Amino acid sequence: MSVIKGANPVIGMDFPDPDVIFADGCYYMISTTMHFFPGGQILRSYDLVHWEHAAYVFDTLDSTPGQTMTDDLNIYGKGMWAACLRYHKGEFFAAFSCNDTDKTYLYRAPSISGPWKKNYIGGGFYYDMSLLFDDDRVFVVHGHKDVYITELKSDLSEPLPGGLHRLLISDGGNPILGYEGSHIYKIGGEYWLFVIHSRRDRWMRVEAAFHASSLEDEFTGGDVLEYSLPDRDSGFAQGGVVEGPDGSWHAVLFRDNGAVGRIPVVAEVSFAPDHKSLTMTAAPSFDSADLRPGYSYSPLYISDDFSSSSIDPLWQFNHEPYPSYYKVGGGAYSITTDRISRSLASSHNTLTQRMKLPSCAASVTLDASRLKDGDTCGLCALQGDHAYVGVTREQGKFYAVFGEASGERLLKEIEETTLKVRLEASFGPHDEARCFIFLKGAWVPFGNVHELHFKLDHFTGCRFGLFCYATEVTGGTASFSDFIYEG
Repeated sequence: MSVIKGANPVIGMDFPDPDVIFADGCYYMISTTMHFFPGGQILRSYDLVHWEHAAYVFDTLDSTPGQTMTDDLNIYGKGMWAACLRYHKGEFFAAFSCNDTDKTYLYRAPSISGPWKKNYIGGGFYYDMSLLFDDDRVFVVHGHKDVYITELKSDLSEPLPGGLHRLLISDGGNPILGYEGSHIYKIGGEYWLFVIHSRRDRWMRVEAAFHASSLEDEFTGGDVLEYSLPDRDSGFAQGGVVEGPDGSWHAVLFRDNGAVGRIPVVAEVSFAPDHKSLTMTAAPSFDSADLRPGYSYSPLYISDDFSSSSIDPLWQFNHEPYPSYYKVGGGAYSITTDRISRSLASSHNTLTQRMKLPSCAASVTLDASRLKDGDTCGLCALQGDHAYVGVTREQGKFYAVFGEASGERLLKEIEETTLKVRLEASFGPHDEARCFIFLKGAWVPFGNVHELHFKLDHFTGCRFGLFCYATEVTGGTASFSDFIYEG
């Protein structure tokens, strides 16, 4: 078995709150997908360094008004987060809470590709939950500042009457961020609980670990990793640990990386022979076993000519889509407006891809000939403080348009109803987006240099988005072709 040297961060894209398992001869990682659908994206790796798309857990959740952006509602910053991924007795489990429904979801499948069957874990909202299968018993560990363990019925449907329920650890009084992001395991017959919190004197994410020899014993421990890579003093945040087939252990965590989002990093873990103590170390690089030397990984972003009649799995919709109002195939992705929207942030069927460190760009050709007055379509940097470049129609005339979430717009009348647009993003030391339109055979800068920011309103990294929205009358259509992603 060969060894590969990985460099942190391992993925320069927004995959926060990772949880990793080893099953079926490879590593699988699930992460937070918040308000994007399909959701519960799972990646695959054979070395913990390179990753590719493997599956989604769900296409939709409960189709609530927020998830479908009905009646001016949304789930920005509220959707699915901090999932737990487990493999037990030949079955895969994915469990997570959803912040707009106050429910805890449990999906199970015979293989990572599904089919995933949806259930709920009754008894409440299990914050940053982690499942523990312990022989014939099953538990959920959950909580913020105060972290509890709750025993579940064998079918995981609800708490077991009379079962174990107790406080494991507490970080009460932490003025910044108390314990959260629980990950619990039984390792070498010992129980290990990993959590994240902040230093109390300043914002700095710190990984902590606690140990007990039984679930009834006191969990003892403390901080085990306070580390930042040289380019950004943001610490390493929550994630899970995983054992490889060679017996080596790693922690797959994340770090805050500004507007591009929260991106995975890897630390090395060493247990004492009796598994009653451990050390966790991080550095710009790490060693990992390469289980398939020479394997060619598919990228986590794509260019798309939209020739297929189905959406490529590397695209995700912003909120739950409305299939009756979009069409793909024959060289184009088309959106027909179905509602009056205040801005692109509330428009349906916006198609997105993650942006990428240290810089990336995308371009697309817009066919705006079927827009109606008051319609705007284009390519956006999707975040709370968004920016976009595209085409708008006003009083029968067509204009190239640059716009920002503030409502500021720059218009330039165009004669043709087809326009190529481009958006470039760069991250660090300043996170910025620049927009361009293609005129007379060249890309021409258009609009302001737009500052990008990671904020809790969306709680996700910035993305490219293809959008169309109406402000006066519905039924207009925009078509997108020749989407090119430059990573």
